[in-house]
Amino acid sequence: ADVIRFLADEDFNNDIVRGVRLRNPAIDFLRVQDVGLRTAGDADVLEWAAREGRVLLTHDESTVPPLAWARLGAGMALPGVFVVRQPAQIATAIEAILFVAEASEPGEWEGGVHYLPL
Repeated sequence: ADVIRFLADEDFNNDIVRGVRLRNPAIDFLRVQDVGLRTAGDADVLEWAAREGRVLLTHDESTVPPLAWARLGAGMALPGVFVVRQPAQIATAIEAILFVAEASEPGEWEGGVHYLPL
């Protein structure tokens, strides 16, 4: 089955990443650090995510959403962005990501900026 593929940005809480991977190892979940983008700017990270068809996970409510909306305004691809609100409980954030991964189809979140917990 097709699954949503995630990319977590540089500042994303590693405890959340680890928790998601432990609970469901089948989820395709990369961090920018895993793909050589640790020092890349947010716009470059969004570009890479779009090229790779990955939904971006971030805690950054200030810079990432405006960049995402700017991409859309320019007619560029955006597989979707989830802003995981801080401070969300780690367990709550893990549950929210697992829910999105397990209960939705790839493409369902395309072209939008969404906030977790939902």
